[in-house]
Amino acid sequence: MYYPMYDSTFILLIPAILLSLWAQFKVQGNFNKYSKVYSRSGITGAQVAKKLLELNGITDVAVAATQGSLTDHYHPTKKTVFLSETVYGESTISAIAVAAHECGHAIQHNVGYTPLTIRSMLVPVANIGSYASWILLIAGLAFSWDPLVQIGILLFSCVVLFQVVTLPVEFNASSRALQQLSYYGILANDEIQGGKKVLSAAAWTYVAAAVMAILQLLRLIMIFRRD
Repeated sequence: MYYPMYDSTFILLIPAILLSLWAQFKVQGNFNKYSKVYSRSGITGAQVAKKLLELNGITDVAVAATQGSLTDHYHPTKKTVFLSETVYGESTISAIAVAAHECGHAIQHNVGYTPLTIRSMLVPVANIGSYASWILLIAGLAFSWDPLVQIGILLFSCVVLFQVVTLPVEFNASSRALQQLSYYGILANDEIQGGKKVLSAAAWTYVAAAVMAILQLLRLIMIFRRD
């Protein structure tokens, strides 16, 4: 049987793997560094989230704690900003920046930010594609059935599209967060720089994911054409 993940074209993924490792190192380093720097305002991540939602006229979004580290996210269906344990009750620069970022997504949802709408629509097919594509690809290549391989590549293309659309969503959320933190005086100018470093490092993880997906798609196309 033929398994594409063991093909020599795997070398194409090395740049993306290295970028992913660097991005993870960067985000952990910056988050940990500024998790030790407390804001002069003393406001916690949860308080920041609630305040920003209120200031933006968003009254139907809740703020809740969730377990884990760096598990923060905004759930558009549940209309809830979930903040991790290291963010919810802490008043550090990292906590405030991350909380504001997740509120940035809630604001995007509230104003109908187009890339977020597109990404939400892609979630179901991207979830299916991330698993089913590999099953179809392996089966198609193993049994030399081209239509199955083509369907697998098409499904994986949806995953790539999702990763690409995620980039403007994440960058815009961070931009909104930093603007709001500065405009409402939640963080001082020098503190904003620390928050920017935290969010910029986090953004690189999404860039790495997109690069990985694109190179993986290119690799699969090369395998299909060669086969």
